Amino acid sequence: MDRVMAKMVGVCGWVVVLGMFTQLGGCGYSSKELFPTEYRTVAAPIFENRTFYRGIEFELAEALTKQIESRTPYKVVSPGVAQTQLAGTITHIEQRQISRRRPGGVPQEVELTVTVDFVWKDLGKGGVIRDRRGFKSIGRYIPTAGVGEPFEIAQHQAVQRLAQDIVSTMQADW
Repeated sequence: MDRVMAKMVGVCGWVVVLGMFTQLGGCGYSSKELFPTEYRTVAAPIFENRTFYRGIEFELAEALTKQIESRTPYKVVSPGVAQTQLAGTITHIEQRQISRRRPGGVPQEVELTVTVDFVWKDLGKGGVIRDRRGFKSIGRYIPTAGVGEPFEIAQHQAVQRLAQDIVSTMQADW
């Protein structure tokens, strides 16, 4: 019985020592919040669209709202009651042919780049929390016969990535 007890004390001792090392050593982990904790609400109005591609601003607003609510501690509310506001402008949308079919030179794969400028502001203090210009995201589609994907496939990809990346910039400075 004494042997079993001694073994248990030895194991418990090692657990305590390992626990101390993980607390002190810092394996690169932190209990610090990913997002600034002084805010609870964000207004995310529809971005202004300065391009000829209509409707993308509505898709981006929906994607941003979903990303903010699912990945951050913030609630999306109207600008009148929000502590902060994430506003922006879709400045440029460009389609670029990546590859083409050999016979006839028909575009086989097309890349869509969406560029935005955005600002995340503290509405109470009036300061800027984040400000990004020329922020880009890319989507791709295959318009050729056989696959025949519509342009909206690339637009959806680009908008979803853009929303993810914008919300990632809202993380606290470490």
